[in-house]
This record gives sequence, structure tokens and C-alpha cells, in this order.
Amino acid sequence: MKTPIFTGSGVAIVTPFTNNGVDFDKLGELIEFHIANKTDAIIVCGTTGEASTMLTEEHKSVVKYTVDKVAKRLPVIAGTGSNNTAEAIDLSTYAESVGADGLLIVTPYYNKTTQKGLYLHFEQIANAVNIPIVLYNIPGRTGGLAFSIETLKKLAKLPNINAVKEATGDLAFVAKIAAETDLVLYSGNDDIIVPVMSVGGVGVISVVANILPAQTHDICEKYLNGDVNGSKEMFLAMLDLVNSLFVEVNPIPIKTAMNLLGYNVGPLRMPLCDMDEKNLATLKTAIEKYGLKM
Repeated sequence: MKTPIFTGSGVAIVTPFTNNGVDFDKLGELIEFHIANKTDAIIVCGTTGEASTMLTEEHKSVVKYTVDKVAKRLPVIAGTGSNNTAEAIDLSTYAESVGADGLLIVTPYYNKTTQKGLYLHFEQIANAVNIPIVLYNIPGRTGGLAFSIETLKKLAKLPNINAVKEATGDLAFVAKIAAETDLVLYSGNDDIIVPVMSVGGVGVISVVANILPAQTHDICEKYLNGDVNGSKEMFLAMLDLVNSLFVEVNPIPIKTAMNLLGYNVGPLRMPLCDMDEKNLATLKTAIEKYGLKM
């Protein structure tokens, strides 16, 4: 296996917004909260961070602020993916220039591409930077485009293609990645953290860690230290809450939950909108059942 950028729980951190832009003071508070509560890495400007609604300069400013605020206390992985290879290279080289420790890059969406184009896309990005890249495999967000195992095996030969954030939910495919490549494996779904670790995963890039950072860290740490039963028990206790965070498209429920819990992370950006009342009730019930105070 290649050397991991981190092991344990990497939070896919939300981006706090005001009605006028990014709330950098609040982002700083969240970063300090995670550093104090066992989070193992900060993943900024991903899906959960609503990067797709940010202008390029805003995206870059959030990456730079996060890198500067963390100040090497934890690894920072910047989301720099795009369906435009030139834009992905621009974002990626910028993130490297301001000190990001790694990059999270999603497969192209909308225009999609073939497996050949997928390889060439990532090859060009990898050739433009010298920091590790986490491939983000999430066909539910990309019109069904996913890596084939052959493409992953070919990409794994590139020195700085380091890891896969696996969010297909297909455990057979996850096991195939572990068996046939040397890529570091992270769960991209909070509802399969322990199953992914059972076939060689070293952690998770997590949504629920926004509100349960220490618990998500502990699930991973226990597993990696051999306490499989302890890890499993914590994971199963969290599962209802995790499932409630995906009753609507991410990050609508997690940002709603954070505001209910007093984190005050501000509004969602359109086209994301407030939760349906029935789904909101489901979320509130799961929060209360887990024992968190609203």
C-alpha cells in the first residue's frame, strides 16, 4: 500500500456562508473545533463544502484560509476536481502552491468521458502537481461515471496517485481495489466505514464527523488498533443518525443538523434549499435518539 496522507477520520468540512459570502471567522472556529476533537484531516471544498457553488477565486480563498489556519497541525486535502481538465489543473496547482497536503479530485461529470479519457484527465493533473491525489469515485454525482478496476490499476502506477475515496457503496468493488491495487483506501460513505476497513481501508472522508468528530475518529482508531468489536459497536450506534444525514441530498441535512445543534454555519447555497418538513422531522428524531442536544 502507498503511504497514506492520513489514517482515521478526515472531515469533509462544511463551508459556513453568510448571505454575502464565506464566513471565514466561523470556518476558523470549525477548524479549531476539529483539531481539538480528534479529527485526523480536513478535507475542504468538497461536495459537503458546496464547492460547486463557489466562484473560482472564492474556492481558492477558502483553500488558502484553511491551509493557513490549520498551519500543519493536520493534513489539509483540497477538493480541486472539475469536468474541465484545465480548470482542475488550475485549482490543483494553486492548492499545492499555498501548501495543501493533498488533493481530492472527482471524476468528471456532465460531459463525463470514456475510461481512456478518465485516465488522460487524471494523468494530466498528476503531471502538473507534486502532492498526493485522492481519486474520488462517486458515480451518483457524476451521471454514473466510475473508475473501472483496469483504469485504477493503470492510474496507480503514477507516483502521486495515492488513494481512492470510494463512494460507490459497492463493497465487492471496494474489495477488488484492495486486492488488485496498492492505492490507499478511504470509505466515502459513513454507512460503510467498518465494512471498508475490513478489507483494508485506513479511514473515512466523513460527513457525520462534522458533528461527531471524536466518535468518528474513535471508530477508525479502534479498528486500526485491533478492537474490532468496539469499533463495530460505535459504528452501529451511529448508523441511524448517519442515515438521517442522507434523507436529502448532501449537504442539506448535515448543514441543517449543524444549525439545529448551534454551530451556526449559515445558509445553504442555491440550488440547495431547506429540508422538507417530513425529512426534517426524521433528522431531528435521529439527533435526539443519539443523545445530542438541540
